[in-house]
Amino acid sequence: MPNIKSAIKRVKTNEAKNAQNTTAKSAMRTAVKKVEAAVTTSDATAAKEALVTAASKLDKAAAKGLIHKNAAARKKSRLMKKANSL
Repeated sequence: MPNIKSAIKRVKTNEAKNAQNTTAKSAMRTAVKKVEAAVTTSDATAAKEALVTAASKLDKAAAKGLIHKNAAARKKSRLMKKANSL
């Protein structure tokens, strides 16, 4: 544990940000899995609704720097291909 006051504060803020990033990334992964689950069950309406939320979460994650913007675009593209195949 650091002794300097600013270093102590930095540790606390880093832990808080890490928790927020972990939550956002987990929610993003869950949204993607919901789309894939709807596609495997051939539920077109559920897939389209889940796709909207998944795309939003992917865009937000890319904007926050949690994932690369090209990775977000690639994932969205693949999800849209799967959803449109129904």
